Amino acid sequence: MIRVALLDDYQNVALDCAEWERLPEGVAVEHFTEPMADVDVLAKALAPYQLVMALRERTLFSRELLERLPELRLLATAGMRNAAIDMDAATELGILVCGTEGSGVSTMELTWALILAAMRHVPVEHGNMRAGRWQETVGVGLAGKTLGLVGLGRIGAMMVPVAKAFGMRTIAWSQNLTAEAAAQAGSERVEKDALLAAADVVSIHLKLSERSRGLLGRRELGLMKRTAWLVNTSRGPIVDEAALIEALERGTIAGAGLDVYAVEPLPARHPLRELENVVLLPHIGYVTEEVYAAFYGETLENVQAFLAGQPTRVLNPDVLGRLRPPPAA
Repeated sequence: MIRVALLDDYQNVALDCAEWERLPEGVAVEHFTEPMADVDVLAKALAPYQLVMALRERTLFSRELLERLPELRLLATAGMRNAAIDMDAATELGILVCGTEGSGVSTMELTWALILAAMRHVPVEHGNMRAGRWQETVGVGLAGKTLGLVGLGRIGAMMVPVAKAFGMRTIAWSQNLTAEAAAQAGSERVEKDALLAAADVVSIHLKLSERSRGLLGRRELGLMKRTAWLVNTSRGPIVDEAALIEALERGTIAGAGLDVYAVEPLPARHPLRELENVVLLPHIGYVTEEVYAAFYGETLENVQAFLAGQPTRVLNPDVLGRLRPPPAA
């Protein structure tokens, strides 16, 4: 029996998102609906599986964990990159890592949902209506405001035409962004400090890396207007969470809209859950029916290709030719 594990199926939908019955006889697909963070727990739970799917970066595949999974042959990840997988270790151990494509549209859409919800106090007024109250806040419009994009890559560039539709000006910065590239995307390149000082909404659209980790700390948040909002649908560690909580508590920025956190799932008693000037979502930027269909459907294709000896969407090509022996049904 070849066993396939689908991890972190929080919504209990993984088995319905792809036609797993298309896999050859002798291949069993099972799913896990609860997160597992402890290495010992993970090593024990995944020991019988030859093929494992990681749903984005919900589970950390460290060298320590990978070394304790001698049966693992294929680690499939949703997306074409996964910072939670030690790729060097996987390659050294002969474990193939494959990914899936993604458009980023769903994350862009959710970013705007957060911006609008935050600036128009949608969660507060929704709660008020449920409680029988009426009109207790005054929102802020977008027209004429400045959107500061920290990162103007695939998703950041998608933000620009929507901002223009709302009548907003856009400015952008990243370490490698040129004025020409910003202009091609319909935006204007400025320096980071200038962006933070000018923007009414600062929206983060960077990959998490050693360069971007802790990029916005106490000094950077201190440059923002008291009336400005910070929105992060990228990765939590890009922002110094302690500094952000301090800024929110002191009111040195108006508030934040967050979909990502330093630790996920966000602990139940985390300080961010207590702040009234924050709109919180549980990392659902990519959680749509369409994206899940693509993630699981292409993972099914990756499993089929691997079992046929023709791996596709390979993220660690150096492993080819040194793979662990294929599992036998």
